[in-house]
Formats: sequence, C-alpha cells, structure tokens
Amino acid sequence: MKNIEPTKAELEILQVLWNFGPSTVRLVNDKLNEQREVNYTSTLKLMQIMTEKGILKRDESQMKHIYHVAEKESTTKDFLLEKFIDTMYNGSASKLMMQLMGNSKTSKEELQAIKDLLNKTEQ
Repeated sequence: MKNIEPTKAELEILQVLWNFGPSTVRLVNDKLNEQREVNYTSTLKLMQIMTEKGILKRDESQMKHIYHVAEKESTTKDFLLEKFIDTMYNGSASKLMMQLMGNSKTSKEELQAIKDLLNKTEQ
C-alpha cells in the first residue's frame, strides 16, 4: 500500500481497524455510525474496493469475513505525513513544526514533550 493515498472515507475505516483490530464490516459500519450516518452497503463496497487496492486484506476462512489493514499504522501515517509535508511545506519538516508550535492549540504538556524529544534526539 506504500504508494496508495487513502481517501477521507477510507481513512475513517482505517481508523476503526487501527483502534479495534481485525473486524467485520458490521463492526466497522457500527463504529462509523457513531460519528455520522453511514449505510452498511456503502461501507461493504468501500472495504471491498480497499481490498482490491491492497489497503485491506480479507480473511474468508470463517462465515463472516474479517478485514484487517495490510500495512502497519505507522507505515501509512509516515507515508501520508511525508506527502503532506512535501505538498504543503515544500518538504520542510521544520516549517511544519514552526507552524505547529505557533498554533494556540498546542498545550504546555505537548510543548514539553516536544522539547524532551528534541533533547533526546540531540544526544
């Protein structure tokens, strides 16, 4: 899946699978419906398409098919972050970090965690 960029709807499905592990379409659809109304057949079709793309894998060994993510969560997020930085910040992670640091949503605890990470990286 390394070069496949999931759509917004596909990312919502991935979030459910990352949070709950391998799941049936019914469970994924139920979790999506906690956020907004989603038709079961739409979720099923999208998960089938995601399987064809290689984003998901389907275990057909049981009566109810179980879907799981083909790549590790970190692999997908690393790919999407790199693409985002390339597109929005001309490949500059420092420009992204400066904007994040200037964002009023960043808590003191988060800033301290970032400082600690930077100190640890420098050592």
